[in-house]
Amino acid sequence: MTSPSPTSVLDVELRPGSPPVLRAGSPGNPVVWAAEHRGALRAAVLEHGSLLVRGLGLADADAVAAVAGRLTDRLVGEREAFAPRQPLSGGLYSATPWPANQPMCMHHELSYALEFPGLLLFACLTAPDTGGATAVADAPTVLEALPADLVARFEREGWMLLRSYNDEIGAPWPEAFGTADRGEVEAYCRANGIEVEWQPDGGLRTRQRRSAVVRHPVTGRRCWFNQVAFLNEWTLAEEVREYLVDVYGREGLPFTTAFGDGSSIGEDVVELLNSVYEQHTAREPWQDGDLLLVDNVRSAHSREAYTGPREVVVALADPVRLDDCSPTIPVGAP
Repeated sequence: MTSPSPTSVLDVELRPGSPPVLRAGSPGNPVVWAAEHRGALRAAVLEHGSLLVRGLGLADADAVAAVAGRLTDRLVGEREAFAPRQPLSGGLYSATPWPANQPMCMHHELSYALEFPGLLLFACLTAPDTGGATAVADAPTVLEALPADLVARFEREGWMLLRSYNDEIGAPWPEAFGTADRGEVEAYCRANGIEVEWQPDGGLRTRQRRSAVVRHPVTGRRCWFNQVAFLNEWTLAEEVREYLVDVYGREGLPFTTAFGDGSSIGEDVVELLNSVYEQHTAREPWQDGDLLLVDNVRSAHSREAYTGPREVVVALADPVRLDDCSPTIPVGAP
């Protein structure tokens, strides 16, 4: 079914189980087209939470950066990264490195930071042979589908991210914080409500508490906005989790999540969260040249397992402050 968006002149296809799709019609110059349609595209993303633009023919990072420059107000860099991304020209990044045979479950980009991108742009330069979709899930719908008592606990306590930085798994702390100066790291953490614990071997452990439910900064809709499931140990493949626990111990896992009071989140809760996400997942296989726009507060996103080469580049744009999203708990650790 094709349904015109009431907030724009764009003809957006709305199909169950798929993100909204706009067929651009192979414009001669995608940069000019993006500039001409900026207002309508952003209105469609605000209305639907995401929008897959097909037919732009984006073939390289330079073209994607030029289009991103027309559609966004400001590209932002990444701090507190959990895995190293490769910076690309024009302020873009490579997709987060993750084994091709393992899915990356639903999450909101940098939802553990006090400032995070409000808009994400994913561009597919090379589509995989099979799988590999960047799927989306509507955060207000997910919130409504979760058990009321669980939501109430997360609203009351928030969620906690616990990290143990090392040089083997994920981004080492100098890379994650953009500096090898301990004093600068400590100052950043103080300013951002992060508790710091230096280890005898030079490693770093941190914990930070954040709201799990926020309001969209423009529409005011309540959204399930966090990385409770994505960064929890129980989301990892069993063999990966067992290896990490064996090597680092439960206290030294590179990352995991907890309830806001610090108590453990059980496997049953993580399975429930991922199950609800799956029930409300919208996916569309990538095609070369596609552009996916995602409202990072309104929509969670994932990456599905795939085969064959896959090249997707990412722009993080238009930062939003947590303070502007009606957080339910104070920033910091209890």
